Amino acid sequence: MSELIDDMLKLSRITRTEIDKADINLSNIALTVVDELRKAHPDRPVKVTIPDSLTDYADSRLIKIVLENLLGNAWKFTGKKTDAEIEFGSTQQNGKKVYFVRDNGAGFDMEYVDKIFAPFQRLHNIEEFPGTGIGLATVRRIISRHGGTVWAESVPHQGATFYFTLGYPPPA
Repeated sequence: MSELIDDMLKLSRITRTEIDKADINLSNIALTVVDELRKAHPDRPVKVTIPDSLTDYADSRLIKIVLENLLGNAWKFTGKKTDAEIEFGSTQQNGKKVYFVRDNGAGFDMEYVDKIFAPFQRLHNIEEFPGTGIGLATVRRIISRHGGTVWAESVPHQGATFYFTLGYPPPA
């Protein structure tokens, strides 16, 4: 219960937090998050791919929260895989940089994709995959505050890919 209250407070604070934009290295932030996950789960072999020097203009503190949630979910939902793989990267769509976190974990039915970014929405059994159902709502709020969008694609039992954009251009 205290985890739920903490997550709700974090979600509320994110709405009021001022955004401090600067040039940031998302690769370094992702590596830090993965290091924290590896320390928390030292016996868990997970192949993680993160390219060097993914940079953008955003609030590093808030983007760390985004990556903690997305990479943390990928870590959690690959927990039953002996060959768990997680990738953080970027691609171009319509001339815009799009970041993604991809895994080969539990995945979900795309019929429910519109629900996953709402607070308290869960698509998996809490006993199987614990959590509060606040993480993706937090991601959506942060990305929205950056002027970007977030969406997901998935196939059940084959993994999921979460995409996001950051809408703020760097200052001229």
